[in-house]
Amino acid sequence: MANSDNFEPFDRAMRRRVRNRAAAGYEAYAFLKEAAAEDLAARAAGFDRRWEDCLDLGAHDGRLGRRIPAERTVFADASTSFARAAGGVVCDEDRLPFADESFDLVVSALSLHGVNDLPGALVQIRRALRPGGVFLASLIGGTSAQTVRQALLEADLEESGEAAARMMPMVDPAEMPGLLQRAGFADPVVDTATQRIGYREVGTMRADLRGMGETNMLAARDRRPLGRRHAARMMAAIEELRGDDGRIPVFVEIVTLTGLRPEVAEVGAL
Repeated sequence: MANSDNFEPFDRAMRRRVRNRAAAGYEAYAFLKEAAAEDLAARAAGFDRRWEDCLDLGAHDGRLGRRIPAERTVFADASTSFARAAGGVVCDEDRLPFADESFDLVVSALSLHGVNDLPGALVQIRRALRPGGVFLASLIGGTSAQTVRQALLEADLEESGEAAARMMPMVDPAEMPGLLQRAGFADPVVDTATQRIGYREVGTMRADLRGMGETNMLAARDRRPLGRRHAARMMAAIEELRGDDGRIPVFVEIVTLTGLRPEVAEVGAL
């Protein structure tokens, strides 16, 4: 998300706590990360290049970076627990501590959707790449969990008369080519894929979000405990989504980005 007039939609400290909490048991909940890591590693291999220095940004447990046959791989994550476990660097994706032209490949799997300043992060990533370097990333897109979002919104409106900040804003894939170009990337490619997850229990859905480190980290979230009646209404609203197969469907849109740092700096590039 763009950072405008210093407004930050995500609470950085809360994001770090959520990820730290998820780190110990992450392996059991990393099925989306695993699929994204496999896909991005295959895309990197498709360039048929020998990578010298790779940055795995928003690395979590580092499963993507370990798939890249680079001479040196740096792991970076906002979570101190994840970064320490991977032997990496603690940093937010929009506050990179790396010198310009440090890497010839930057990869990121399912992390950039949670940054406060996505345009700024893209500019910093482009600067961290050497001329001719490659950027590959996947993030959660804007159509993800739409039915669940709508169900929770309606439950909030029925119970309290107002919409609570529960679900993070998501990236519109249509905006991504322009964002990549404005950040100075050449030949931007953006593609999307949708994955369906079927849940037998609402509690399993909540456990997955917690285990993935994707629970509510919005700066505007309501800090007050949720009342029993309100919680029951929300559970009932989600239960109404249950399909003929007996499962609650959640559709996750995965947006994948590819960009190149030009060999020659473009006029006007940030």
